Amino acid sequence: MKHLEQLVCVLPMLVAPNVNAQRPGKPDSDSLPNVEHVVVQQGVSLEVLDWGGTGRPVVLLAGLGNTAYVFDDFARKLTASYRVYGITRRGYGNSSKPIAGYDADRLADDVLAVIDSLGLDRPVLIGHSIAGEELSSIGSRHPERVAGLVYLDAAYDYAYYDSTAGSYELDLPALQQKLERLAKDGPDQELLRELVQSDLPLVERDARAELDLFDTQPPSAPPAVPATADMASFTAYHDWLVRTNGVAMPVVELRQGFVERPDHSVGAGKFRIAGATARSITEGERKYHDIRAPMLAIFASPHDRGPRIPIGPEKSAADARDSIRVDAKVRRIKRGIPSATIFLVPHANHYVFLSNESDVVREVKAFIAGLR
Repeated sequence: MKHLEQLVCVLPMLVAPNVNAQRPGKPDSDSLPNVEHVVVQQGVSLEVLDWGGTGRPVVLLAGLGNTAYVFDDFARKLTASYRVYGITRRGYGNSSKPIAGYDADRLADDVLAVIDSLGLDRPVLIGHSIAGEELSSIGSRHPERVAGLVYLDAAYDYAYYDSTAGSYELDLPALQQKLERLAKDGPDQELLRELVQSDLPLVERDARAELDLFDTQPPSAPPAVPATADMASFTAYHDWLVRTNGVAMPVVELRQGFVERPDHSVGAGKFRIAGATARSITEGERKYHDIRAPMLAIFASPHDRGPRIPIGPEKSAADARDSIRVDAKVRRIKRGIPSATIFLVPHANHYVFLSNESDVVREVKAFIAGLR
């Protein structure tokens, strides 16, 4: 799933097609949200968007590679019922870009600092993708600070770790660190015992599970030849994405990701996002398993794959593989967090709040209505 994060989220132009998109989103907002900058740590401030509204406070947290502006359309669907804010995490957009501070707990502490600064009383946190780790960090360490947590295709291993199942992507780095200690310092009885009794068997089990999924890989489909994008303006590019993919990020978010040329065209290939930041965030993932805040997990299952994998046996196998991954995750969450509410959106885009906006808004409102 981490590879999906880096492919789909890091480069804003790579939005997986969704032929069943319910609403492409308007190209430009009537007005931009209010913006303020909140200091969360010495020398570090975050861009905070305020879309207004009345009612219970809701805070939106973006996925890897995005800013809070990615929610510009979605947020406006919530303002009739809630006071809606969005946070651009450190390293992105107009937030500070320090060298350090990208581990999951530090990013979650940034969110708590914003909540304190705004004087919000137990808001609902809604996070997309990698933001699931920030939700789970807060839900594990400070559940009393929030009323509930909503995971938008975000409740994967970096957000909920099941020790009985393990996670190849989370267990392997820990094994690597211990092996490096052995190589550097020589044999250590306690460390060797940990490796033999737990670490090596755990990673072997993870690897076998990953291998089983690889064995279900369909034959490689020839890559689709992309049509030339209309980069004459950000609105033109947005409209091209909608025509080509069925879904696109708001224009204001596309502007956060790409450089604008003097003639107002989109600087294709000239990104405003640093890949090193994404790597620092993924390297800072933690294992969360004791989430004690009310939880709604919305999954895109299986992910829509658009024209890259044609309809037929290959697409069916790919869909089946995605379903296996999500079904396993759902079972683990139900076993470990029986109170969690889970909603599956079939053939939705990873940006499920864009591709299936009405479904997500409905489920979010129903969940929040049941909170204390």
